Amino acid sequence: MSQSGAFHLSTGFHGSTGLQGKQIDKDQLESTVEQYAKYHDLHGGDEEFRKSNYSDLVNKYYDLVTSFTEYHWGQSFHFAQRWRGETIRESIKRFEHFIALQLGLKKGMKVLDVGCGIGGPLREIARFSSTEITGLNNNAYQISRGKELISLAGLSDQCNFIKGDFMKMPLPDNTFDAAYAIEATMHAPDALGAYREIYRVLKPGQYFALDELCLTDKFDPNNSKHRDIKAEIELGTGLPAIRSTRECIQAMKDAGFEVIMNKNHHAMV
Repeated sequence: MSQSGAFHLSTGFHGSTGLQGKQIDKDQLESTVEQYAKYHDLHGGDEEFRKSNYSDLVNKYYDLVTSFTEYHWGQSFHFAQRWRGETIRESIKRFEHFIALQLGLKKGMKVLDVGCGIGGPLREIARFSSTEITGLNNNAYQISRGKELISLAGLSDQCNFIKGDFMKMPLPDNTFDAAYAIEATMHAPDALGAYREIYRVLKPGQYFALDELCLTDKFDPNNSKHRDIKAEIELGTGLPAIRSTRECIQAMKDAGFEVIMNKNHHAMV
């Protein structure tokens, strides 16, 4: 997203529901957009500044985009490979079912959704697998909206939310039978720290499914066009820094996981 892109984000929200899920003042919105943009390379920020202020960075991003994304994309804030003739919603639902099947989810299991957004995948996977799912999220508005949607779906006995940072989860060791993170831990300032926390709260020998936005081996840090695209992705998706697939796999191993599957799903589109 260029500087003009940030401006259009602002005008796109004017007069609609945005920050804190209520009508917001245009000046307040543009101020938040400006504060958010300053974290990023294209607006004078840098990676270390983003990492040291990751919580504020990510919260500002989701305060700005949550209502807009729900309205235009849906309640599951992630991508999925899409087959010819398939709708976006069908592809997203299929991917969420794929996650559930890969984890071997069964009725009665306690599952953690790490960085759950407003709970689109959480509700779909809970219905599909008959599991009990806890959504961890550090954004107050998303939790409020997610609880409302859980109630409307009649899933309050099966699903719940906890407010917390996935770098230091307010959860005891060995709690969950499975965990997943869909385009969420990419917001972590340190992949290893996030994965270690997930490993800690999982019961021994259980599975974790991760869907992460990563740089491929084709990325060339010496190519200015590549660097610009990377910076635009970080600006447009609220990332402290987008990591390579190799970095994520190594961090998973260093956290204690055995990596049994590694697949570039989006290359299949």
